Amino acid sequence: MPSIAGAGGGRLFSVNGAAAYWGSSRRRLLLLQRPLFSSLAGGGTGDDVTPHLPVVIVGAGPVGLVLSFLLTKFGIKCAVLEKNVEFTRHPRAHFINNRTMEIFRKLDGLAGDIERSQPPVDLWRKFVYCTSLSGSILDFDKIISPISVAHFSQHKLVDLLLKKLDGIGFQTCLPGDIGSSTQDLVLENKILMGHECSSVQLTDKGILIGASFNEAGRMQERKIHCGLLLGADGARSTVRELAGIHMKGQRDLQKLVSVHFRSKDLGKYLSRERPGMLFFIFNPGAIGVLVAHDLEHGEFVLQIPFYPPQQMFEDFSTKICEEIIVKLVGWEPSDVQVLDIKPWVMHAEVAEKYIGCDNRIILVGDAAHRFPPAGGFGMNTGVQDAHNLAWKLCLLQNGVASPSILQTYESERRPVAIFNTELSVENFKAAMSIPAALGLDPTVANSVHQVINSSLGSVIPRNLQKSVLEGLFSIGRAQVSDYILNEKNPLGSLRLARLRSILDEGKSLQLQFPAEDLGFRYELGALVAEDCAETTYEAEKQKHSKRSREYIPSAKAGSRLPHMLMRALSTSNEGVFSTLDLVNGDKPEFALIIAPLKVSYELARAMLKIADELKLPTKICVIWPQGSVDAKVKGSRSELAPWTNYVDVEEVPRAPVNSWWEMCQITSKSVILVRPDEHIAWRTESDRVTDADSEVRRVFLKFYV
Repeated sequence: MPSIAGAGGGRLFSVNGAAAYWGSSRRRLLLLQRPLFSSLAGGGTGDDVTPHLPVVIVGAGPVGLVLSFLLTKFGIKCAVLEKNVEFTRHPRAHFINNRTMEIFRKLDGLAGDIERSQPPVDLWRKFVYCTSLSGSILDFDKIISPISVAHFSQHKLVDLLLKKLDGIGFQTCLPGDIGSSTQDLVLENKILMGHECSSVQLTDKGILIGASFNEAGRMQERKIHCGLLLGADGARSTVRELAGIHMKGQRDLQKLVSVHFRSKDLGKYLSRERPGMLFFIFNPGAIGVLVAHDLEHGEFVLQIPFYPPQQMFEDFSTKICEEIIVKLVGWEPSDVQVLDIKPWVMHAEVAEKYIGCDNRIILVGDAAHRFPPAGGFGMNTGVQDAHNLAWKLCLLQNGVASPSILQTYESERRPVAIFNTELSVENFKAAMSIPAALGLDPTVANSVHQVINSSLGSVIPRNLQKSVLEGLFSIGRAQVSDYILNEKNPLGSLRLARLRSILDEGKSLQLQFPAEDLGFRYELGALVAEDCAETTYEAEKQKHSKRSREYIPSAKAGSRLPHMLMRALSTSNEGVFSTLDLVNGDKPEFALIIAPLKVSYELARAMLKIADELKLPTKICVIWPQGSVDAKVKGSRSELAPWTNYVDVEEVPRAPVNSWWEMCQITSKSVILVRPDEHIAWRTESDRVTDADSEVRRVFLKFYV
């Protein structure tokens, strides 16, 4: 059983969902007062056989691997524990949204690798329903972002991430590669496969992890001492359980069986006749959602709802799954090969808190939130969690930020997860509106299931219950038979008209949410909140309830920096790049964006001086109007002297917008401080600042020191 203990005689346990200590009050005081990163740079702990690492990440899925890449790139030593001995090949997440692709652009070209490796866009930009080829066409315009969304299976993304990690010195190791001895063990830059985090003990200098592993048929435990434990171990997180952190929200929305199979015959047919990403199939024989992970190679995942205890996961043998595939396809492909069958449960929950155990344990990704897959928010939200956290840990390690910066991770990311949970549930309900319009209301199926459980569950055997349930479901599926669902049948004609109306009005399942994907905004956290904050999460919810999907660029504090193409001035390079590229991707660095105005230069000089004092990497980005001449541009050199960490860029606007400032709905007198994660930390008007030094110190000292 997983366990968690405090140092010395103190022990951590769970009381009403909250962590509490027993032991002497003096001991508790010592635990609270010890430095958070007392040994973050690594090194000994006084225990010669326990290796010490600044950070240990539990979970080697996409979120854990992205986090390990960013931390290593930022100079933080870490190791990854993964309980499985090999990486799963069962496709899970597959849709990568704009914001995540923007992050991947700066992971040594990962976004480009994905674009080159993903299936051709024309094969996956539609959703296909059983009665029509109508579906949501995805938009690939690059006006609002420098990169498009992608359709790329999670297991293939993991492969690419492992290659990126290998390129910066990471190794993937099995228990036998390391051995049982911990003497002089160096674990940094290693992914330890087959290692499960089974116990956690708080110490004076961090956390002592017990990592259990099987070697030669015998279970053993390796002790690892670290400053911080980051739980990226998925929806059934052991780390979350050890920390005593509970989930809040809706549980058991749907139980499903996920069938991973290959069929090149089916892939060729769909590529030719009905290309798409998602296929919602409703017929008298079966109901399911088919995810086409790769039509060219014939790789699919079929999601089938099931209702225990009448229907059990064990009922779905390879043979039964093959039969269901044939029923849903409508003909029998000659080469169906079932590769894997897994059960899973759909939840809509967010952790009550992201940080626990005296700021030593932090939850990231699915360990912190579990969404319905409708909308593809799960992995994307997790990657963005990692992006938000990594630069803050770097500032903490470098002694620039205080431990309180960790709390800004929770105050920024948890509201986003709550919002995305609600949006995913709404999108799931929108997806269910299609079968409901066809006479297959899922709420009716759930009610039938509940009635059988409550009235027959304790009276008749399970097999008989199963026959009753499946008999009733068979009658329900008859609603989509050709006899009923046709234009000549009054009931069928009415249902088809209702279906067309849902599709035409865009009220079915959506996969692109630009307003939420790019337009979300942090209100509280590592930023200077604006006095007249017009956009709150409540306001966003109201817009969201009206199904507003339009992204409106905003330069308000907490927003992602709006994208526009720029061109570097005073260089021989004629290429264009995004405003997002003004923020350094190789190290945590702040960027102050200004227009070439005297009052703004004055504020920029103060920013550079104080940032230098605080050892906070910062550069100035001067945005010039299109067509600016070299003679004017050279003015930045004299205005910012003696500082040289600045760049002059020229706008490359796209009609109907005339300038970046106009697009952001602000004047060129604005100065904007952008964080390392491309979110705006502070905005003001340069001519309103009476004491530049004092204002800059207020901004930096309030949040980063």
